[in-house]
Amino acid sequence: ELRRRNVFRVALAYIVVAWLILQVGDTLAPALRLPDWVNTVLAFFLILGFTLAIFFYWAYELTPQGLKKEKEVDRSQSITHVTGRKLDFVIIAVLVVALGYFGYDKFILHPARDAAEIEAAVQSAREQVASAVEQQESAKSIAVLPFVNMSDDASNEYFSDGISEEILNLLAQVPQLRVTSRSSAFSFKGQNVDVPTIAAKLNVAHILEGSVRKSGNELRITAQLMAVETDTHLWSKTYDRELKSVFVIQDEIAAAVVDALKIKLLGEKPSSTETNPEAYALYLQGRHFSKQGTLVSSKQAETLLAQALEIDPNYVPAWTELGYVYERQATTFGLRPKDEGTELARDAVQKALLINPQYGPAY
Repeated sequence: ELRRRNVFRVALAYIVVAWLILQVGDTLAPALRLPDWVNTVLAFFLILGFTLAIFFYWAYELTPQGLKKEKEVDRSQSITHVTGRKLDFVIIAVLVVALGYFGYDKFILHPARDAAEIEAAVQSAREQVASAVEQQESAKSIAVLPFVNMSDDASNEYFSDGISEEILNLLAQVPQLRVTSRSSAFSFKGQNVDVPTIAAKLNVAHILEGSVRKSGNELRITAQLMAVETDTHLWSKTYDRELKSVFVIQDEIAAAVVDALKIKLLGEKPSSTETNPEAYALYLQGRHFSKQGTLVSSKQAETLLAQALEIDPNYVPAWTELGYVYERQATTFGLRPKDEGTELARDAVQKALLINPQYGPAY
């Protein structure tokens, strides 16, 4: 009687379809970022549905007049044999689909999934190692915030920014010290954000901040180093010097930071690339305009850097920045033909490396 009512066929069809649904759900759930419990709920309802499907096909029969209770159908008019043949075709079709999916999963998805799991495990191990190393080295990390321009002339901001960046570049030469990049540190410029918040976002243990006041050839630079965890000043100092001493000040600040963080230097202490003070001011202005990234500012940057090199033809940073300006003029702003701009950029950088083969930014 179970065979006559197609209960066995329905059970088989249901099991194959349910298996196929579960496999598809198992594949799509991660892709759709669904929670793990979704597949559990799906399996629960499919298992529950199996009992209902068996009961339904035992108690009811599909007739030409519609769905009727089995006991109300005349045996002589029953079409269960026709329904059974249709179910056979359905079972065969579903089995073909299931077999195709099984092959696809086994030979295409499965290897990719294994590779992804291995990569995830390797990445997790790397992150754990990196985290351990980072914790050990976090005490020797620093962000140099842009120094505040305290000059009466607001246009001197290029100078305070330049001083900050030069000190950052000096500290970045210390191998044992992790220094946050300029773009990250300068992203807080002009924002009213407290030091602990900045340190947390930049993931550093120390902050160097300060101010610059420039009046003619007179300079006042104030710098202070803070330990974020204890919210204390490790070191601070004010320098009142002439403009020609700006490189000495930068070196002294870098040395003071290294000393305050108790870092042993491997090799020589990093020192500034010195030049004529007027050439240095022109270089800082040129770099300031270069970073603005506009057609007009690019022309201004080229003029200022050329003036700096007229005063000091051996100033390597100016040659390097000029090469960058030429390259941008050719590839971004269309001020020069591409070949011409590229050639000028290459010549400028090669001059920088010829003067100082150890100058990293030129490379």
